[in-house]
Order: sequence, then C-alpha cells, then structure tokens
Amino acid sequence: MTEVPSPQLRISDQNRESALSALGEHMSAGRIDIDEYGERSARITAAKTRGELVEIFADLPAPHPQYEDVPQAVAAPEPAAAPVPARPGTPDNWSPPQRFLAAIVPLAFIAAIALIATGTLAWPIIFVPIGLTVLGKSMWGHDWNHDQNHRDRHDRHLRDRERRRELRDSFRDHRRGLDR
Repeated sequence: MTEVPSPQLRISDQNRESALSALGEHMSAGRIDIDEYGERSARITAAKTRGELVEIFADLPAPHPQYEDVPQAVAAPEPAAAPVPARPGTPDNWSPPQRFLAAIVPLAFIAAIALIATGTLAWPIIFVPIGLTVLGKSMWGHDWNHDQNHRDRHDRHLRDRERRRELRDSFRDHRRGLDR
C-alpha cells in the first residue's frame, strides 16, 4: 500500500525545478501574470517542504510539481548511479586557470576601485581587471561568463510574453469586431 507523502517532507532542487516549470506553463496559459509569476517563483525558490509548494499551487489546476518517489523505510538500497557528467562551460568543468581567473577578476575590480578612491594610483589601473576579463573571454569563449540555462529561461520568458501579447491583441481585435 502506498502512503501519501507528508507535507513536512523536505524538497529537492529537482522538485523546485519541476515547480518552476509548472508555474511557467500556468503563466504561458495566461492563468497568472508576470508579476504573480515573479512572486510565486520567489516563494518556490525559498520553499523547503512539500506543503509550501502545495500552498503555492492551491488555486491552480494541473500541472503541479512532480515529486520523486519516497523510498520506503524497509526498501533495499539501490545501486549507486553513475555520476552525471557536468555540461561543458559549467564551473565543474573549468580548468585551474579558468577557476583562478574567475576568482581574481572580481578581486582585481575591487582593488582597482579602492586604489582609485584612496588616490594611491591613477584611474588607468581599472584597465587591469578589464584586461583580465578580455583575456578570459578570448581564451574560453562566451560560456565563460554566461550560463546557458539563464539564457534559455530568458528566451522562453520573452517568447511567452510575446505569445500573451498576441493573444491579448487578438482578443481585443475580436471584441472590437463584435462591438461594431
């Protein structure tokens, strides 16, 4: 017999991603607007338990977040899965020089600003961190300083916004035709 999981069970990042995906579908369908999407997605990101996610989706129809199966207390241990390789361009796959440059660039900017503010060095010192950034960009390309997932979410958001605008305009034009 399968039990319904307790709302006090902690959720994983995968559960949060599932909830954000479901929330995006509700925004695309026009059930919530962009402001409400922002508020609810912030609550999803901060959620710790299944009960908190249930509250966020209480007034929305399916789809809802998907939860992985809860292992039973007497279940046999599963064999260890092979590690999932990280995508190229993610910090997990960075070489030591990439890691060093990624750490030193923000520190170089802070140091340059501090030296300029105290009058110790002239303003051209700001070109040192800028040069380091250009060096990193030229050596490791676009993914060195941009996350592909962020770009994909942004592109999806823009497509969804355009789709809602087209639907709104279509509805407005339809109503104008009925009013005549």
